[in-house]
Amino acid sequence: MTTVDSARAENLNRPLLFGVGALLLLAAAGLGTLIYFRTETFDVDVWWNGILAANDVPFLDTFSYVMNFIGAGWFGVFAIPIVATVALLLLKRPWSAVFFIVAEVAAAGVVQVLKHVFGRARPEEIIVISDFGSFPSGHVANAATLATAAFILFPRLVIALVGVAYILLMALSRTVLHAHWLTDTIGGALIGIGVVLIVAGIFAPKLIQERPSRQKTVESAPAPPQ
Repeated sequence: MTTVDSARAENLNRPLLFGVGALLLLAAAGLGTLIYFRTETFDVDVWWNGILAANDVPFLDTFSYVMNFIGAGWFGVFAIPIVATVALLLLKRPWSAVFFIVAEVAAAGVVQVLKHVFGRARPEEIIVISDFGSFPSGHVANAATLATAAFILFPRLVIALVGVAYILLMALSRTVLHAHWLTDTIGGALIGIGVVLIVAGIFAPKLIQERPSRQKTVESAPAPPQ
């Protein structure tokens, strides 16, 4: 590995990505297991759901319906990933596109497996149509997957801040609609971030090669003496 490669690799430390990603997935599985064997709903879930049920805010309802559409269905599951993939291909980053697709599919798969394993009931006040299983939140997992992948591919502070805001707003919207308990959204975020980190670890060498800053550095570097 060249000096340039070594410097760029520091931004995608594979053991760290694998380790943190695995810990987040284990945390999500542990939370789901705790929920499964617990006879009563967590106090924090009851408290937060009760606050939202007792304080109806029309603006938040409208906002949450919009987020419900954006985060799943044909728009969230197909339109956004397709547009993002095409954009990466136009930027001549094919491996980044593959990484993004694999992360999206893997995160969605983990969510569906855990939904059927734990089979948690949704809040009784739910006001939207949703699939089976409350834990984890698929909408939040999808948001976390998109936000984390975006930061991996474009590591900028503004990308991180927008991504965190998007995850938090998606989590809020799911609880406003009573589609999920608060802990469901936490589980979804853990899964989305964890899966992306692990997939990023797998694709790290290719992602590093495609980063524009590395390409410019290599192109501008003087040729070695013959």
